Amino acid sequence: MKRRTFVLGAGAFTGMGIVTASERWQSKQTSVSAIPATRNFTVSGKATLRQRAATKGLLYGAALQSKQLETDSVFSRAIAQECNIIVPEFELKWRTVRPSPSVYHFAPADKLLSFAHAHNMKTRGHTLVWHEDLPSWVDSALNSLNAKQILTDHISTVVKHYAGKMHSWDVVNEAIEPKDGRSDGLRNSPWLTMLGPEYIDLAFRVAAESDPKAVLTYNDFGMDYDTPFGRKKRMLVLNLLHQLKANGTPIHALGIQAHLHRDNPNFNPDSFSTFLQEVADLGLKIMITELDLTEKKLPTDTTLRDRTIAAAYEDYLTVALSQPAVIAVLTWGLSDRYTWLSTAEPRTDGAPVRPLPLDAQMKRKLAWNAIARSLDKTTQRSMIP
Repeated sequence: MKRRTFVLGAGAFTGMGIVTASERWQSKQTSVSAIPATRNFTVSGKATLRQRAATKGLLYGAALQSKQLETDSVFSRAIAQECNIIVPEFELKWRTVRPSPSVYHFAPADKLLSFAHAHNMKTRGHTLVWHEDLPSWVDSALNSLNAKQILTDHISTVVKHYAGKMHSWDVVNEAIEPKDGRSDGLRNSPWLTMLGPEYIDLAFRVAAESDPKAVLTYNDFGMDYDTPFGRKKRMLVLNLLHQLKANGTPIHALGIQAHLHRDNPNFNPDSFSTFLQEVADLGLKIMITELDLTEKKLPTDTTLRDRTIAAAYEDYLTVALSQPAVIAVLTWGLSDRYTWLSTAEPRTDGAPVRPLPLDAQMKRKLAWNAIARSLDKTTQRSMIP
């Protein structure tokens, strides 16, 4: 399976003749060479990310697969040490959990839940409704007459199986796609085709009925950068959230995937902060759900590459965590040993990618430092959510 990535273009405000403080800040971040060699990534103390997050009333975690825990004891120890929340990378997607209309395969995800329980960790569910990773039987069986029942049965069965055990669910994933040209911005997915826009409200209501205690999240990508695409995506996502709230839909949080691109950035801290505040003003919590960074255009030199990636993480998380509504940060993987970017976004020079907090030998990198520093700098929340 793939995750979503996107290449970011130049900002739309170039040439307007007005240079703001954030644009001056941004201009210093647009090239690798602009990161000062003296930039300090020193971390105080020896606390883990899990401990640093908990101290501030936050969650830190990562995506992983059950087979990684089963076959890699060093990795499993690192997960237990660094994370207080985990998310199954594949185990709860339709293709894995429901291989046929009448069969649900919970064993792989159950193993992750058992691991989390044994190590006093929370678990996120990913994902109940998505246009990708659908088993072949959906294409052949789904029609306008049975789609509502199929979707309702799936959400109800999966969520009830984990009722009281799941911290949160990505109920609907990536439902917005500006390129599809609809005025409401909705993606032309099988669910939209068969059920219309109401499928989103339906999914949240069924999930809420099946587990009233879980945090129910809308999850999407492309909201991080101040580009024409990013601004459009933010607007459409906000419109969707406003509509759901107005309809009384039981939605509790926005998940921001945060698949970053440090080689071609256009990160405006002011506009991103404003977007986060607009979400918070709706009474929603915010989670950074899939943080990583595509670095295939960065230099081969690992020292320079690691500094560049760390700078991107710290710059981004400093802004994100300054918003009190942000309750969790999850990276899409913990160690470079297991990252989807190795195959989805490989480097042209053949060098291994290094996007995550720990390297392939489970050693802490500057990316770990950047996350730790961001957690240390943020304000105290009242309690772990």
